[in-house]
Amino acid sequence: MAQIISFGPELEEYVRDESRTVGEADSISFPTSEDDVRDVLRSLHAAAVPVTVQGARTGLAAGAVPHGGHVMNLSRMDRVLGLRQDDDGRFYVRVQPGVVLANLRKQLAGKSLPTVGWSDESLAALDALYAGPEQFFPTDPTETSACIGGMVACNASGARSYGYGPVRPHVSALRVVLADGDVLSLARGQVRASGRALRLSTEGGRELELHLPTYQMPRTKNASGYYVADDMDALDLFVGSDGTLGVVTEVELALTAAPAVVWGISCFFESEEAALDFTCAVRPTLARAAAIEYFDAGALSILRSQREKSAAFSSLPAVDERFACCVYLELDCESEGEATAELYAIGDAMAAVGANEADTWVARTDVDRECQRFFRHAVPESVNMLIDERRRTNPTITKLGSDMSVPDERLHDVVALYRTTLAEAGLQSAAWGHIGSNHLHVNVLPRDDEDFAAGKGLFARWAAEVTSMGGAVSAEHGVGKIKRGFLKTMYGARHIQEMAALKLELDPAAQLGRGNLFGEDLLDAMRAEKGEAAGASGDAAAVATPVAGEVAPMPGEAKRGGEGA
Repeated sequence: MAQIISFGPELEEYVRDESRTVGEADSISFPTSEDDVRDVLRSLHAAAVPVTVQGARTGLAAGAVPHGGHVMNLSRMDRVLGLRQDDDGRFYVRVQPGVVLANLRKQLAGKSLPTVGWSDESLAALDALYAGPEQFFPTDPTETSACIGGMVACNASGARSYGYGPVRPHVSALRVVLADGDVLSLARGQVRASGRALRLSTEGGRELELHLPTYQMPRTKNASGYYVADDMDALDLFVGSDGTLGVVTEVELALTAAPAVVWGISCFFESEEAALDFTCAVRPTLARAAAIEYFDAGALSILRSQREKSAAFSSLPAVDERFACCVYLELDCESEGEATAELYAIGDAMAAVGANEADTWVARTDVDRECQRFFRHAVPESVNMLIDERRRTNPTITKLGSDMSVPDERLHDVVALYRTTLAEAGLQSAAWGHIGSNHLHVNVLPRDDEDFAAGKGLFARWAAEVTSMGGAVSAEHGVGKIKRGFLKTMYGARHIQEMAALKLELDPAAQLGRGNLFGEDLLDAMRAEKGEAAGASGDAAAVATPVAGEVAPMPGEAKRGGEGA
């Protein structure tokens, strides 16, 4: 059994994540196997000790920040367990939740997957994998130090989600340990709901009758609360559940053949309206776009400034002052001829909105693509550097970053909402992100406490407006603790209660992920109505974060966050 360690000052890094939110805990464990996870959970179950599950702690919604009780950190569960190939020739890799995305990418690209403890069947599949075309796992949150378990917990996505979707469709099997130590083994296609009723069998022999919430999910990129739909696959319920239903101990991921040709195209525009019109025009014409990304005037202005002031960014190509924004497209193609045809379609779309196809950077080589990748990642880094400068005089402020999405037909509307309300509030901002999915990260850059408060109020307003447009309050970062107020705005009190009731069907003592998705008072009240004790966890100290906002104040030693899971 993994040792349960009392919390001390030397473990302080485990009470925070990239959301820059700080919590507290009484104890921590570092399991290395599913048996360890089961033993720890069993030992804590009788006393209903709260358990917060962590991986690499790269999340931006405070889902991994403990709310009292025990921290279960899965970073040492980092083994690649095996590989299989199905009858259609597709490959599936099986990993523990602590496997880091960047490491898995390197191992697949370098044909160096570690095979300790693999079965003969897995080794045979490995020979077939290495003999064929390169395979990769396409989900790509900006923070590649994210672990697979954390990505599953928030249904992470990233730039390439435009072409490949979020992590959910790439998950083909899960093993999940429930709060009492019992186990669910789930494989895609094996168990489906009947309408909104779902029946699951545990390895311990129990039959669970689950009642799925009745809300309809928005028709847009979405990582807001539990995934539910009529007749849904049981597996999908646990992807994006923010660590509230069970502890994922094993993930099987479907791999994809790597594209033969990858080109990156940065398109520059003199007005935001032209960039929006271009995005709407080019989407239906491209068959091989993996990513369609955006950088607005505020982002480019900050990047220009940092390029002049910081040696770290001096190698960036200069962006002409006449350009107000940039749309970046990545094409994953089977041949250069196919990529060239897509490139012509991009040029035609630019001309149609009055832009010049000469105002582009086209990257056809690895070196050129790396330069463009540096440009894309330098934008959020530059914004972080600006905020760090301001924090030297006012340590209580930090940037506020949104994560909302809307349906295709509302792209112009939501950008108009952002621009109008930011101007009315007099706030500085910079926006970038996944415009192909109508999903922009609008970052408010406070100059003082008043700006910070105004920005938080603005985000609450946006949550209501985006909901009315049929959008989602969290498109890729999950809800965690920070955005649960927005989740209520999106779904309403009745549907939040349905979600909480579903959680309690799987976790009757409300131990797992305390504070994620729901307030503890709601869970305790619902348990009390059932005649159960409110639980020893009711006195746990609250995490120091305002749940109605998108991002909490950053503690002094917190790490810098990215866009990823």
